[in-house]
Amino acid sequence: MRAVVQRVSRAKVTVDQRVVSQIEVGFLILLGVGQGDGEAEASYLARKITGLRLFEDEVGKMNLSLQEIGGAVLVVSQFTLYGDARKGRRPSFTDAAQPQAADALYQRFCVLLEGEGMAVARGVFQAHMQVELINDGPVTLWLDTATMMKQ
Repeated sequence: MRAVVQRVSRAKVTVDQRVVSQIEVGFLILLGVGQGDGEAEASYLARKITGLRLFEDEVGKMNLSLQEIGGAVLVVSQFTLYGDARKGRRPSFTDAAQPQAADALYQRFCVLLEGEGMAVARGVFQAHMQVELINDGPVTLWLDTATMMKQ
């Protein structure tokens, strides 16, 4: 699984000119599910993101987690994180999981975050979404379980 985690002041998802979810302070997570990803990857990534200390303490050091500041997460599925643009001009998405498997793992990831005590808002799987955010910092991390879980 791959995730782009952005610390935000606020974020929202709109589908067909209707706001379907939004958060204030927290993380916008763009989540890609790859071929072969499963429960282990979803669980690992949910625990990792929950524990990330990306919010400033009283002296301005990134030392506080999402739970400690009472933030929320907005999770948006994004198969294009598995785009391979090494050859030609049109990316290949063959490494992305098939939609049915990807949706199931996307939903499971959200449930795992909720199980960690997170307030979770969701995008709409396979919908054409407009995602708006105010990236606070900016602070953005790229997480990839394929490399992280090997360590």
